[in-house]
Amino acid sequence: MFISLEEATGVGTAALRKLGLSAPDSDITLRHLLDCELRGLSFSGLARILSIGERLAVKPIGSDGIRITRQTPLSAQLDGGDRLGYVVAQQAVGIALDKAADVGLAVVGANNTWYTGMLSYYAEMITAKGLVAVIASNASPWVAPFGGTEGRFGTNPFCLGFPSTSTPVIWDIGISEIIHAQAVLAQRQGHQLPPGVAYDSDGQPTTDPAQALSGAFTAWGGHKGSGLGVSVQLLGILAGSPVFPKPLEDFGFLVLAMQPDLLTSGEEFAEKVSAFSEAMRTTRRVDEEVPVRMPFERSAARRAEQLAAGGFDVDATVFEAVTALAQED
Repeated sequence: MFISLEEATGVGTAALRKLGLSAPDSDITLRHLLDCELRGLSFSGLARILSIGERLAVKPIGSDGIRITRQTPLSAQLDGGDRLGYVVAQQAVGIALDKAADVGLAVVGANNTWYTGMLSYYAEMITAKGLVAVIASNASPWVAPFGGTEGRFGTNPFCLGFPSTSTPVIWDIGISEIIHAQAVLAQRQGHQLPPGVAYDSDGQPTTDPAQALSGAFTAWGGHKGSGLGVSVQLLGILAGSPVFPKPLEDFGFLVLAMQPDLLTSGEEFAEKVSAFSEAMRTTRRVDEEVPVRMPFERSAARRAEQLAAGGFDVDATVFEAVTALAQED
């Protein structure tokens, strides 16, 4: 079903407030979720409100706020106070941008948070300031390493962002064949998963999302994706997470922001990124009907189209459930 951006904003805000989020936290969270919807990533969009509600039903928001536990001119570490990751990560990125503006380079880690969201959202904030971004976020051990069938690291997104004179180049991937949110949404919709993406709790391949959520997902790219998953897990530990975060608790988030002019002219670098992007797009195609795109271009174009349309398509079951939550007495 198609809904307007205005309607989605009203319903989403009301639902998040019903879950106990403050007005500022609701605004930060919803802007992130709507950006996912506009870019065609519905599994991380409004459906996430339902998952947030389920998590808060088990462990409500506490009274602790976000606090800085250690700090230098170019670094900081945040204890997220078990706050929602969209809020904690945005604050971490803001600190990184401020510090990088002063000294050219900044690294900020955060722990004691969950659902840090789509890392490209933060990379876009950083590249918009003309900086290079490196971002990693670990999670609960939902993914089996290559050759194994038990979860040992999270779906662990990793992201690189480069400023350009046009669309920034942002590469954002999760290291499992499907991410946790996709399995949760499939379960809500009564859909099966593709073959080869998950194991059940006994280590047998499964296409049942409920069994996958109690088992483990497979790593993307075999041993290469598994190695990247291990690396992101360790970066999250560096940011302050435990070795194995509990389910939807104590994720680690790491962000590095760097001024290109530490090494070269910032303006020249952006021009070179743009020139390289154009060379990629104009390469000889395997299929003349299928364009060669740079990372982030497809979803950025989709967002522009949806904004022009004034809204987006959403699963009716999901929107009805979010609306019911928003209207609860």
